[in-house]
Amino acid sequence: MTAPGERPAGRAASLAPSADAAETPSQAAASMARAGSTAAVPALAGQPFGAILRRLVGQAWPILIGQWAGIAFGVLDTSMTGHASPTDLAAMALAVSINITVFVGLMGVVHALIPILAGHFGAGRLHAVGESWGQGVWLALGLSAVGAMALLFPGPWLSLSGNIDPDVRARVEAYLIALACGLPAALVFRSMYALGAAISRPKVMTTIALVGVGFKAFFNWLLIYGQFGLPALGAVGAGIATALVFWISVGIGLVVLRRDPVFSTLGLRIGRPRWADQRELLRLGLPMGGSYLIEVMAFTFMALLVAREGIAVTGAHQITANLAALCYMAPMAVGIAASSQAAQALGARDAFLARRMGQAGLALTSLEVLLTLTILILAGPWILSFYTNSAQVKAIALPLLAVLPLFHLADAFHAQTIYQLRAYRIAFVPMCVQAFALSGVGLMGGWFLAYGPGAGALAPLTSWLAPGVPVGTVTLWLMATAGMLTSLALLQPLYWRAVGRAQRGIGLGD
Repeated sequence: MTAPGERPAGRAASLAPSADAAETPSQAAASMARAGSTAAVPALAGQPFGAILRRLVGQAWPILIGQWAGIAFGVLDTSMTGHASPTDLAAMALAVSINITVFVGLMGVVHALIPILAGHFGAGRLHAVGESWGQGVWLALGLSAVGAMALLFPGPWLSLSGNIDPDVRARVEAYLIALACGLPAALVFRSMYALGAAISRPKVMTTIALVGVGFKAFFNWLLIYGQFGLPALGAVGAGIATALVFWISVGIGLVVLRRDPVFSTLGLRIGRPRWADQRELLRLGLPMGGSYLIEVMAFTFMALLVAREGIAVTGAHQITANLAALCYMAPMAVGIAASSQAAQALGARDAFLARRMGQAGLALTSLEVLLTLTILILAGPWILSFYTNSAQVKAIALPLLAVLPLFHLADAFHAQTIYQLRAYRIAFVPMCVQAFALSGVGLMGGWFLAYGPGAGALAPLTSWLAPGVPVGTVTLWLMATAGMLTSLALLQPLYWRAVGRAQRGIGLGD
């Protein structure tokens, strides 16, 4: 057995699907370099910490741009349907909440490809990268069938909102039908995104995502408002536009995978689905999808609880929640980049380099948090002016922003820990910890102290921290922060245990 921190000198996979010739990992990396790939992770062994940080920044910023491109879809839909009619805007709000819940959970499952593909790539098993990606495509297609059922029959979701105007309901259903048609393409594209992140080529898929934003704006303009003689479809047009962009993005992605000299060396192919490979993906992916869902649902139920405080408070909470989501994109991008690099190192059996990747992710996250908190503290009033002209909403949102730096501090380091654990293929225990901390301590504890038997217990603290904001709203945010910190405190020992096991040559996983 190869000792921890030592690179295997044994056989690696060939570059072509049918080739039998063997290559060492260094030869495979050289082949990738000749094809135009970025330097493989093993080349970082022995490099100064600054070099590792620079590589991580180079991997993280395209992922961040790609995340912002995804958010742009929602911004375009909301702003453009808002100019169509109030009915379309109401339908959009309901439909998007359903779609996000379904899509984010399924996306989390597909993202199990990142540590698996990165591990193969780091070990020089290039043919295994191609085979595993093909199995990921089958997984994406299977999940899209499950997700389509949830989107095509939204009755149970809509029942939670009480009596809905029939016109709004009809538009919600039509919008979700359009998204169901685009779901297979959306999830297959996420498998391409996972492949790019795993082999240190995120810029390619980010470029496609940015092109997609341009197509989305154009199709929205055509279909929402009815240009060039087309019918004005409002929110339904936005759904059709999204589905069209997903299929266009997949088409462009397939052309790139076929013609790009780096991806072509991986022997990418979609063979027959194999249960052993699907089981490996699901073992890691289902808990990852569960973790995504736990976080999304916590925010959803927070919004439902705050709604009892009135329109102005609800608006202030929505602005704060949107800012929290935007702030989260940066540590999420760092986490994905650092975990994929760590997984490559683990695939090469270099546990020491994997640990250094985790340290680099932590250092970069610390810098990001410092920058983000500075912006939030200094530019709060200007940021609110971008969101709303309502003096009443601003009067509540501005003091509420005082809680956001605390929340982001916990959220950023929690995200970094979660993603690093995924590099070591640990996902089930973190999901259970998140369920306890975020849903139990954060959400249920927040309800108990905000509106339940313990209501008002934190009033002295909330009045000092965010004067003028209802006690219940501030309490929910404080308890959400407490939930994040609880999860972080419980997961850090698990992470360091995984690091130690890897350095001792013990296998990966929960």
